[in-house]
Amino acid sequence: MKQSRLISLVESVANVIVGYGLAVVTQILIFPVFGLHTTLAQNLKMGAVFTVVSIARSYVLRRVFEAIRD
Repeated sequence: MKQSRLISLVESVANVIVGYGLAVVTQILIFPVFGLHTTLAQNLKMGAVFTVVSIARSYVLRRVFEAIRD
């Protein structure tokens, strides 16, 4: 069965939300190793930017693969 565009978007958003927390924790742990010192608020904002990009990327790739499948 073909996945609708809306369900593709919902799946992408759910995937990124789950990864968002992990990404922020990873930033908090890894940034200092590279000499980058950020506040929690900065980490959350950066995570939000990466989240928007990730949702768009995931959605576009899903639609491309759905088009190839047809």
